[in-house]
Amino acid sequence: MSSRSTDYQIDIADGIVLIKNQNTTIGYSRFSDSGDVEYIYVNPMYRRQGYGAMLLSEIKKVTGQIGTLHEPISPMGAQFFKALGLSPKQ
Repeated sequence: MSSRSTDYQIDIADGIVLIKNQNTTIGYSRFSDSGDVEYIYVNPMYRRQGYGAMLLSEIKKVTGQIGTLHEPISPMGAQFFKALGLSPKQ
């Protein structure tokens, strides 16, 4: 179960999803019109609380799909995507 706070805001504009609260950026992702995930980042203080999945969910709402996951992907990112059943195209 997530311990995620409900005190956050999601902004989506120009291929960027941003999750923030009044103090900091929690996470963000850059994506293409076709749903390719070009970059994803979650602030270390907020990791493992569901924000990464939330970013991907917002991308899917906007584009209708999650497309290619762009390299480079960190070892932690690879674990995250694998847990969701996603992998970068080879």
